[in-house]
Amino acid sequence: MSAADTEIDGADESPSRRHGPLTPFAPVLTGLTALVCLLGWLQKRPCASANFDFIKTTTNGCYTDIYPLYYVRGLSDGKIPYFDSFAGTDIHYVEYPVLAGALMQLVAWLVQPFGMDARGMAFYNVTALLLAVFAVVAVLATAYVAGRRSLRAGLMVALSPALLLTAYINWDLLAVALTALALAAWSARRPALAGALLGLAIAAKFYPLLFLGPLVLLCVRAGQWRAMGRLLAGTAGAWLLVNLPVMVFAWDGWKEFYTFSQGRGIDWGSIFFFLQEHGLDKAASDTDLLNLLGTGTFLVLAAGIAVLALAAPRRPRLPQLMFLVLVAFMLPNKVWSPQFVLWLLPLAVLARPKLPAFVAWQIGEVVYFFGIWWFLLSVSAQTAGADLSGTLSAVLSFDAPEGGIDQGVYHLALLARFVTVLALAALVVRDILRPSGDAVRSDGTDDPAGGVLDEAEDAVSLGRWRDRRRTSVPVPS
Repeated sequence: MSAADTEIDGADESPSRRHGPLTPFAPVLTGLTALVCLLGWLQKRPCASANFDFIKTTTNGCYTDIYPLYYVRGLSDGKIPYFDSFAGTDIHYVEYPVLAGALMQLVAWLVQPFGMDARGMAFYNVTALLLAVFAVVAVLATAYVAGRRSLRAGLMVALSPALLLTAYINWDLLAVALTALALAAWSARRPALAGALLGLAIAAKFYPLLFLGPLVLLCVRAGQWRAMGRLLAGTAGAWLLVNLPVMVFAWDGWKEFYTFSQGRGIDWGSIFFFLQEHGLDKAASDTDLLNLLGTGTFLVLAAGIAVLALAAPRRPRLPQLMFLVLVAFMLPNKVWSPQFVLWLLPLAVLARPKLPAFVAWQIGEVVYFFGIWWFLLSVSAQTAGADLSGTLSAVLSFDAPEGGIDQGVYHLALLARFVTVLALAALVVRDILRPSGDAVRSDGTDDPAGGVLDEAEDAVSLGRWRDRRRTSVPVPS
């Protein structure tokens, strides 16, 4: 083995690079995650027993895309995602990246032995089982990456209300698990494997593409050019491996995800939904302006994160930057679905494994989770909905507000999530600027998730460049 391979593969490990004893905790974390996933499945039962009737799903907060899309996207008729189109909507092909579509098709094949009337529910249940497996993978990978705090990190993810409530809304846990595995491979100093897993995650959902930014920036600061090259090559290779066949043989179906995303309007969960009622109504009807505002705001925030990555007094930990760039993408986005909390969950735990802010954020997510469904209940039932007093009275009686909630109460729920995520991001920024307050680094650890970045010397640092310029200025006599 060459010296370069030793540097990348981490044969010479220092104590701070060793990961926590995951093996003794794996059965506990697996069992608890499975239990939470079972509770999440039971939380959907009132709606499943009514074939996910929309009024039932919004009243009980147990909506899922999985069951209705089995029929609406033609899977029940034997249509193949991307290759076969369907009629009846403005969407003509499955509007998900190809690996998500492949999972949908796999489950559609698995439920073929069921009777025609039972296939829809079988499709949902088999998908839920696979998503539960992905949840276990995500928890174990996150625990591994956390190093000496593996049990704490694993428990925070496994026992989170967000996992229980949103695991089965959509297929997001596939990308979450692949991203967690990619981070685990990177922390184990396997950059090519990390890149391949990240490429597969991008093929399942768009958002993991954002993580290339933090990885590249931190590799530049640490001078880890070879590891960065292997990462990028692995990412591109794996993404092309699964996308290229569909691109070549089903171009129109493949591009549906991208054209659909570009043309979407304001989603209920976006901050723009609130702003359009407070002076920014023009963006609601102008998709190009909406895209410009969202993308422009993200680019400004991303530029700030890049400066932070290169100028912070100590190189930020990888999960800190990954969390911040994802928050920067989500806050000004025109779409913010309830299950997107799963994207943030492992990174939030790794970026800042402290309970108070984490619990506050989870409360904000729970408030929003029920807020969106009860607001949609009032919209679909065409009722005024309960005001804040009526909503609190119903909740304290452990009941849903009759007829849902009004828009004012929903705005409060939306802001509860927005503000708690923003506050958590601000605390992460503070930890970066004041490394002594970082809980992970309090015992002398550098970056358990960093892989080749862990304990690496800076090669490029704006702070060091600024200090050199100051010392080079002659002092007047």
